[in-house]
Amino acid sequence: MSGNKGSLGEVRFLTVAEVAAIMRVSKMTVYRMVHSGTLPAIRVGRSYRVPERAVHDYLREAFVEAG
Repeated sequence: MSGNKGSLGEVRFLTVAEVAAIMRVSKMTVYRMVHSGTLPAIRVGRSYRVPERAVHDYLREAFVEAG
């Protein structure tokens, strides 16, 4: 199973603060996205972790060409 690219051992998780900094939004906005299901996350104790790939996928899909 170590050759499987989808294994959890290769997933990098970001904190809500890190996601907010990458997306240039507030932490509350990230929490709203997590709670609405827009952005997938796992709960670790009382905090959330978001897969880095999910953040990049969201931004790619949300990108709008100007003009």
